[in-house]
Amino acid sequence: MYQGKCQIPNPKITTHKSKGSIHAGLPKGKEELVYGLNTYIIGNQTNPRAIIVVDSDVFGLNLPNNKLIADSYAASGEYLVYMPDFFKGDPLALKIADLLIPVDEKKLGTFAKYTGLLASAPSFAAWSMRHKAGPTDEIATTFLRELRKATPEGRKIGIVGMCWGGRYAIRSGLESKMIEIEGRGRVPLVDAVVALHPSNLVFPDDFDKLVVPVSFGWGVKDQLVSYETKGKVEDVLKKETAAGRKVPEMQHVSYEPGRHGFSVRGNPDDPAERKILEDTVTQVLDWFKKWL
Repeated sequence: MYQGKCQIPNPKITTHKSKGSIHAGLPKGKEELVYGLNTYIIGNQTNPRAIIVVDSDVFGLNLPNNKLIADSYAASGEYLVYMPDFFKGDPLALKIADLLIPVDEKKLGTFAKYTGLLASAPSFAAWSMRHKAGPTDEIATTFLRELRKATPEGRKIGIVGMCWGGRYAIRSGLESKMIEIEGRGRVPLVDAVVALHPSNLVFPDDFDKLVVPVSFGWGVKDQLVSYETKGKVEDVLKKETAAGRKVPEMQHVSYEPGRHGFSVRGNPDDPAERKILEDTVTQVLDWFKKWL
């Protein structure tokens, strides 16, 4: 299943073509300090059409896939892509990645997976305590606030978040996050959002008065982010529309089977999962082509 655009309140369906590839080669960007955070940078630094910020999953800059995905966004030469280390050097260990979201589930037996997860549980719990929602939201917001103030008027900013990063990407488009810039009035932190299998969402707080267009990617068989979450998001936005508020355009794309992490940890050797990997890149680029 690969469904396209669903605009509140009138649903529409579109289809994207697959193109590009990831999970191959070495990252081509570099890491530099940007607004106080170590940041992976790739793309057009001279005259970009727009800026794309990548809010990664819990494995951050240590996971090569995340950097390769950023490279794919920058490949056209149109964008400057930033992937900040919102974990400040403390992402979740990659060994846990291979247990939580193995690239090839068939090679990891059920017993090995669950005994491994049980052994890793204390480490994961300790990591979660170090990266609670409040402080994390402030770190991400501060980076975007500084980026917006430093970005020339007329140059737009898009943000794409995967898994853990999806929630904070969505929140960057809230009215409450808007800032005052001299000569420009109140402006949103970003101009468009893409959230792929966003986790840990809080309803309705994370969707309270969105002011920028958002494209969502949902896995039909996502083990960690229930597909029912899509309906919850639609319900919140429909209620806002019914209350008389003009809701920005929203797009919902569904992926089958779409196991959790499908945009980052999909198996490129599996035809169905590889297509999803490529389609999510297309979803991001098509959305930003429309809005940035």
